[in-house]
Amino acid sequence: MNTRIHDLPSEIGAAAMPLDKAPQCSGKARVNIVALGDVGTTMLIGLLLAGSDVIQSIGMCDINEKNLARLEMEMNQIRYPFAGLSGCSDPVLPPVGIVGEEAVFDCDVFIFCASKGVPPIGAGGDVRMAQLEANRGLVRHYALLAREAKFKGQVCVVSDPVDPLCRAFLDVSGLHPSQIQGYGLGVMHARACYYAQKEPRFRRYLTEGRAFGPHGADLIIADSLTDYDDGLSRELTKRVVTANLAVRNLGYKPYIAPALSSAALSIILTLRGQWHYGSVYLGEAGKGAFFGVKNCVAGGRVTYEDAAACPQLYERWLQAYTALCRLV
Repeated sequence: MNTRIHDLPSEIGAAAMPLDKAPQCSGKARVNIVALGDVGTTMLIGLLLAGSDVIQSIGMCDINEKNLARLEMEMNQIRYPFAGLSGCSDPVLPPVGIVGEEAVFDCDVFIFCASKGVPPIGAGGDVRMAQLEANRGLVRHYALLAREAKFKGQVCVVSDPVDPLCRAFLDVSGLHPSQIQGYGLGVMHARACYYAQKEPRFRRYLTEGRAFGPHGADLIIADSLTDYDDGLSRELTKRVVTANLAVRNLGYKPYIAPALSSAALSIILTLRGQWHYGSVYLGEAGKGAFFGVKNCVAGGRVTYEDAAACPQLYERWLQAYTALCRLV
């Protein structure tokens, strides 16, 4: 008999916590972003251009005051030429402003893009996990601010590695797990699609495949949910996991696709109540992990695709999930 995503918590002796306390905006969302480096700035541009239907305003918080001043000018100089005028259907883009750390949780959506110790060009290994310890301290700082503010909105973790950083935010903030989601899986799916379009043997991923698990070494790419091929799936997974290194080997930091596919577009889909890829909490409070799945946030709850898996695919899920649980 096939097992499903919801069976994973029982493997570590935990019950599944209902994700039924997700925040729900009555109108467009006020969004605040912490840290406007390469990823944060690229994501900001994506949110600005594609999210006007669900975003009321965007606030920026960063220690670099000159960069904030520059972005406040540049972002507010991006506009459709006749938006807001009679007879023009082009959208008026949301205003972008500067917010101090004391007001960073005066919003509906908080996006964490802060990062320390980004590995340099030429770094080998899983560069995402190299950032865990430094970024865990940063995320706990903002989680404490969220606790003090009694934050009721949505927390979006974009910094690497997203899954354990989501858990760190949960443990300190006291928020409900359904208020927190990690955004790293969207680009892994997009990279799988990239290779599937290039090589016919991976082609069915485009219509039958799924991405699961963390944004890193334990990623699971399934070539098909209905007719899973373990060999092809593992080969495609390896391509996807090392895709960032291929860009690094060209002498560039691979941040454009993650900032847009994982962050900007996926956060916009979240606000629209549409299906997207992100890491949601599986397990009871204090005993579980954030795990990447296809999901949607609507009606005050997080609903994930409770996919069924053959034994080979389930074993890959279980390995990734238990490894994430051990990272606490």
